[in-house]
Amino acid sequence: MIKGTKIIAEVKTISPYGFKSDKSWEELFKIADEIGDIISVHTDKRWSGSFDLVSKARKLTNKPILAKGIHATDEEIEKAIRAGADYVLVVGRIPSIHQDKLLIEPLNLKQLSEIPTNLKAVWNSRDLSTGNNKKETFEEARAIFTGWLCQASNIKSIKDIKKGADAVLIGSNLPEFYKSINNL
Repeated sequence: MIKGTKIIAEVKTISPYGFKSDKSWEELFKIADEIGDIISVHTDKRWSGSFDLVSKARKLTNKPILAKGIHATDEEIEKAIRAGADYVLVVGRIPSIHQDKLLIEPLNLKQLSEIPTNLKAVWNSRDLSTGNNKKETFEEARAIFTGWLCQASNIKSIKDIKKGADAVLIGSNLPEFYKSINNL
């Protein structure tokens, strides 16, 4: 935790937007386990993820694990929990099951405004359909959503943590973020 903000450290080796880490899954996991309050592991194949990687991570740490993916069906949520996830990221919908374990990522500000404030929300600055940055900002999201809100994407150092973020999800820039912590 940095200044009261939870760190969700993501183990991400590739993305469908052209990112490819020069570190292995194991090297990134070691960093994530060291600095993360929660460890994020992809389940989506487009990010080189799988439910087996959630199971692998569960054997390597006692820290909470976030299964990160679109999770378009309730069956996928159940599968992630069975694999060992404590939390499950769901994109673009609000499931009625396991709501205490969900992090809801809306696609836009309108969807964000429809999320009940007793649920956890993630504002991703990246548009998942294009990989480009959204025009809407975290500050706009924070003004709309008064509940627990996580800032995600484009976070390279602790200086990038926005005021009002209850958590930050550090992905592609995990090694750089790690260095910024060590430079405190």
